[in-house]
Amino acid sequence: MLFAGSDDGVYRIADVREPGESPAEKVLDAEQMYRLYQSDAVDGLFGTAESGLYYSPDGSEWTPLALPEAKVYAVTAAPSGDRLYVGTRPARVFAAELDGGVPTDEGDWEEGPGFRELRERADWGIPRHDGVSQVRSLRTHSAAPDRIVAGVEVGGVHVSDDRGETWTRRCIDGFDAPHTDDIHHVALADAETLVASTGSGLYRSTDVGRTWERLDDDHRQRYFRGAFVRDGVVYAGGAPASSASWEEDADHALFESRDGERLDRVSSPTPEAVALGWCEADGDVLTATHRGRLLRRGADGWRAVGTVPTPGSVRGRYLPLSWGEP
Repeated sequence: MLFAGSDDGVYRIADVREPGESPAEKVLDAEQMYRLYQSDAVDGLFGTAESGLYYSPDGSEWTPLALPEAKVYAVTAAPSGDRLYVGTRPARVFAAELDGGVPTDEGDWEEGPGFRELRERADWGIPRHDGVSQVRSLRTHSAAPDRIVAGVEVGGVHVSDDRGETWTRRCIDGFDAPHTDDIHHVALADAETLVASTGSGLYRSTDVGRTWERLDDDHRQRYFRGAFVRDGVVYAGGAPASSASWEEDADHALFESRDGERLDRVSSPTPEAVALGWCEADGDVLTATHRGRLLRRGADGWRAVGTVPTPGSVRGRYLPLSWGEP
């Protein structure tokens, strides 16, 4: 079962194995969705949106969870399953204990002083974002149970190794690129290996962000909304510029990196569309393009397998995917 976030909520799609249309059932009516999250450590499915944080135990019935900030962009759980972390706009990171079930009250959440202090002494945000930054990505890994990796738009990559008490900035610098602190997404290949999608390239670190290498050299498509890593292979969709230009300049690309050093452009059934959302579906990689087309990577390459409804504006679109029964 596929769950797909879109401009107006979450849809459930039963079959994405073969070409053709599969009915999409709307299961949550909400504002623009940014992330869908399932964890082996926590039952249920979480969704972050312009209108807040949502939880469903089964993918059908959804409950809004109250937080101190209304706009929630990122969510992850501690590998132990005892704590939930969320990132918001303005850029704040909150944590709630899960020993008594999901947090339903605003008072269940606590903002760690470490991230707040980091934010207060940092120069985050840019004028076109109204001078406000947001936590776009939060990631954890079972091999480093106390570690949290945060990606801030605009503000860079930051790492905590003590469950959010203190934080260290891990700059992507030394490159001829103007927007390496414009972080849209961070993927974890393992506890040490990060792949950061930015407004100026795709970057990989094998030492938790202490040093970085650029993967997208020599390609015109240098704007990345997200990436996915499976079995050491990096999958990503690139565009020449931000979403305001996607319909006029449709020279978009689907990329794969199989040697850990460079991105190779691969054939796409929809070269005019940007790949945004990602997940693994029955052993294959699945992505959703900005026009709502679902693509599946099989042994013989990429093929179109269905659509996600996209009723809103292309500008700023995210199409998060999650596979499996919650």
